[in-house]
Amino acid sequence: MAAVPMVGDARAPSSIRRTLWLYLGGLMALFAVALFFGARDYGQRAANRSYDHLLVSSALSIIDSVALVEAQWQVDLPYAALDLLAMAPEDRVFYRVSDARNQTVTGYDDLPAPPRTPTDRPQLFDAPYSGETVRFVVVSRRVSSPSAQAEVRVQVGQTRRAREALAQDMVTRALVAIVVLSLLSLALVALGVHRALRPLVRVERELSRREPSDLRPLDAATPQEMDQMVGALNRFMGRLSTSNETLRAFMAEAAHQMRTPLAALRAQAQLALDDDDPEDMRRSLQAIERNATHMSRLLNQLLSDASVIHRANLQRFAPVDLAETVHQALHEALPQALPAPRVQLAVTREPAWVNGDALLLREAIKNLIDNALKYGGDGALQLALTTDDTHCVLTIADHGPGIAPADAERVFERFARGEGAAAGGAGLGLAIVKRVVDSHGGHIDLSNRVGGGLIATIRLPRRHA
Repeated sequence: MAAVPMVGDARAPSSIRRTLWLYLGGLMALFAVALFFGARDYGQRAANRSYDHLLVSSALSIIDSVALVEAQWQVDLPYAALDLLAMAPEDRVFYRVSDARNQTVTGYDDLPAPPRTPTDRPQLFDAPYSGETVRFVVVSRRVSSPSAQAEVRVQVGQTRRAREALAQDMVTRALVAIVVLSLLSLALVALGVHRALRPLVRVERELSRREPSDLRPLDAATPQEMDQMVGALNRFMGRLSTSNETLRAFMAEAAHQMRTPLAALRAQAQLALDDDDPEDMRRSLQAIERNATHMSRLLNQLLSDASVIHRANLQRFAPVDLAETVHQALHEALPQALPAPRVQLAVTREPAWVNGDALLLREAIKNLIDNALKYGGDGALQLALTTDDTHCVLTIADHGPGIAPADAERVFERFARGEGAAAGGAGLGLAIVKRVVDSHGGHIDLSNRVGGGLIATIRLPRRHA
């Protein structure tokens, strides 16, 4: 059993505006997040550089004040160096002066040790102390005196409150700038989306203001990206206009052609009702039967013409064996009642494949055979199918009166008939054939044969394997 699709499975129609907002908004959001993290990293590095510079300057000032006098360390602590760090009132400052044996000369004795052995180059590191994270710098130097030489180390630390406040202030300012920039960008995106979709609005307004019968090409100014869409829409409206014109002409001509046999049929029926003589009534019924037959044939050809118009516009073509199609058309067109007409059929042994609609081709060949049987006289009906390098050629010849040169093109018009045509025809058969052949990219010719008769030649593009 085939699965029945659920109504709820249908996806909601997508929106160009929503798609643009989604992608552009997502890109801007990623950009804003990247800017935020970049600004935060920059703020932290800038604050660290500023306060690290003060920290290193303080340590160097202290180590410059250390002297070795008679194997004893003397420290003339420059409080100005520590005052620079104390400019941040919320921070605390720690220091320690020690010798190479890690013996404290002055300062805090329990400061954390550096991760590496101190050198004459300042070493910066973070370590927990006194319940919070402290930024330390340690520097080492060899001090000489007339009687001795030794190494001294200076370690200075400062809590991170001021630098974190500075970094947070820089991040806050950057965040404000990012928010303002994002809002301006969103406004520009909204303006850009609005202006980009404005041509669609113009096309929509132009189409909504038109009457249903107005199928003129659109003349709204559109950007280059919409040229293909507008061109396709104009071509579609052109095909629809042509189809509507064809439908209107068909309905008008069909109404005109059906009106006459219907009027005659009604008149004959009224005469039959008024006749008391059985013989006159019989003649009236025979006339009714003839008119009904003519109307039935006309109606069948009208329906066939409508079907040909529809399928020719669809052009759902596929490989077709023309030889097989000719056999099928001949079988369907020949009358079943005796005496059977004489038919001479010659089909090439070469493959006769064309690209087309088998039903339309069969209908066209049947109409030609029907015309040849009806107007072709008593001679044999001759059909020949040949091929050349580029075309398949089908000829249908009869022994009838032929066609006047003036009528050779006019008979392909709908409801047009030749001057010498017998009564009873509708004038649609050759019009159907012409429409089918044209839709397949072929060509049809009518010519008189020597000795009397008409030759109909159809040339269709050959499809090679």
